[in-house]
Amino acid sequence: MIKKPKAVLFDWDNTLVDTWPIIHQALHDTFTEYAMLPWTIEEVRERVALSMRDAFPQVFGEKWEEAGERYQQHYRRYHLVRLTPLADVEGVLNSLRAENIPVAVVSNKRNTNLNQEIDHLGWRHHFRSIIGSGDAAKDKPNPEPVVLALAQLALDASPDVWFIGDSYVDLDCAGRAGVYPVFYGDKKPEGEAGQLTYKGFPLALHAPDHRTLHKWLSQG
Repeated sequence: MIKKPKAVLFDWDNTLVDTWPIIHQALHDTFTEYAMLPWTIEEVRERVALSMRDAFPQVFGEKWEEAGERYQQHYRRYHLVRLTPLADVEGVLNSLRAENIPVAVVSNKRNTNLNQEIDHLGWRHHFRSIIGSGDAAKDKPNPEPVVLALAQLALDASPDVWFIGDSYVDLDCAGRAGVYPVFYGDKKPEGEAGQLTYKGFPLALHAPDHRTLHKWLSQG
């Protein structure tokens, strides 16, 4: 039987909400403005994981800050209109609240956008800590955002704290921070039970959907 967590940290994009189409469209518009070949949705899903301040210098070079602001403008045109919760996610969040298990969001999304999206969905009451890009000195996979979230929850890092996310960045961050790495989504990890990895980063559990998470959290 899977032991229930004492606290849960969630990534946001594509862990609690489906934002791949929004990110894809905003990147498409930005790349087009800079006469660059836009990425396909498959390329976006594979390449996007780091925060903008870590990823954009690699893509746009010296123009990354300017391109980043253009991306943000495009993203804000779409995000509240197209934002969609993932299936069964509210059941998971309601279950955690009912059991008084502290929940936080630790995201690489710019903090202003993250908070707007949480308020748009009316989900602020679910989270005791909300950490976005810019709230900590560094972004995931650096452990500082997790350290900040745990400080706000008045908890220490331990295997009793789950960090649930859909990318290798989340797994790397969880490992560095000393919390329990739970990989979310339809991407397949490698290895066998007890020795699973994704892109070389260890994970403790793989949850393909929120129905599975709800089942685990309802045990015991």
